[in-house]
Amino acid sequence: MAKYVELTNENFEDTVKEGVTMVDFWAPWCGPCRMIAPVVEELAEDFDGKATIAKVNTDEQQELAVKYGIRSIPAILFFKDGEVVDQMVGAASKDAFAEKLNALV
Repeated sequence: MAKYVELTNENFEDTVKEGVTMVDFWAPWCGPCRMIAPVVEELAEDFDGKATIAKVNTDEQQELAVKYGIRSIPAILFFKDGEVVDQMVGAASKDAFAEKLNALV
């Protein structure tokens, strides 16, 4: 069973530098973030071996949120080989996230 990766300052660069990575910037108090959490977990399973699905708790990793200009959450950034290639802000459907991932893998 695949699981998403919890990202911190220590492992962020290594995680996103190769391949396709979807990063969900979230916080425990954020309603829409909690709403899409099961979707993020399903995507981790669906894209196991094809893309990395990761989450950043913005309360605990404020420097990362600042570095990537996160002003509202949930914010989902899509990386390809270390570069931000797409992004979405706010809750969206599993299909919307999967469509973006499929376009990149």
